[in-house]
Amino acid sequence: MPSLDPRQKAERIAALFRARQPIDILPDELIPADLDEAYRVRAAYEALETPRRGAVAGYKIGLTTPIMQQLCGVDEPCYGAMFAGEIRESPAEVRVADFCRVGIETEIAMRLGADLPDGGGRAQVEAAVESCMAAIEVLEDLRHDYKRLTARAMVAGNVWNAGCVLGVPVNDWRRLDLAAVTARLTINGREIGVGKGGDVMGNPLNALSWLAAKLAADGRPLRRGMVVMTGSMVPIQFPQPGDRAVVEVDGLGRAEFVGG
Repeated sequence: MPSLDPRQKAERIAALFRARQPIDILPDELIPADLDEAYRVRAAYEALETPRRGAVAGYKIGLTTPIMQQLCGVDEPCYGAMFAGEIRESPAEVRVADFCRVGIETEIAMRLGADLPDGGGRAQVEAAVESCMAAIEVLEDLRHDYKRLTARAMVAGNVWNAGCVLGVPVNDWRRLDLAAVTARLTINGREIGVGKGGDVMGNPLNALSWLAAKLAADGRPLRRGMVVMTGSMVPIQFPQPGDRAVVEVDGLGRAEFVGG
């Protein structure tokens, strides 16, 4: 059987997500040969999904901890696109039945006030950040078996992004040490986990700097107005209908997800 090209793989992967089909692992014929091919599949997936989910409004960064990178066989993070139709303002009700298995992550989001056509260094990237906010990333993992997960499979599926829930933007965020801020996730009033901004590559700004350089090298640089989810500070959770999940970040407010 002839091997599939990146677009053919993207078409079949997109069909799995659209059908909300549970899978332990991507079929062998859909798994990219390497990370470079995975990003070509991801780009084709993005093109296929844009008419249905809206223009690219930003990006999410995944695998921002050494433990997750080791688990997935890589030594760097990865990224996926976020679509305009899935950027939600807090509080947001999200229908759990619309997913095979919806996941949520505890994050700091950043909105850009300037383009980063060349990526730029840490100082330039930091200067481009207009606002920061508490945020919840929404994911669809199709019930993947995390013990058999690879970065190639995640990237090919756009790192599973299903949008986000954004808290109120904080423009004077520079008064904070983002590495030191504490983030808390509660579900139905019960504390689930606590993390620090420094859990994300030492500082969420380091994650943003990595993404800015990576996207510039890939020919799709970050633009003014885009939102970036910088990485989770608490392990992924899987809310049920009726659950109320709240992420609170010191100095950056809160974001609220309600399972409908």
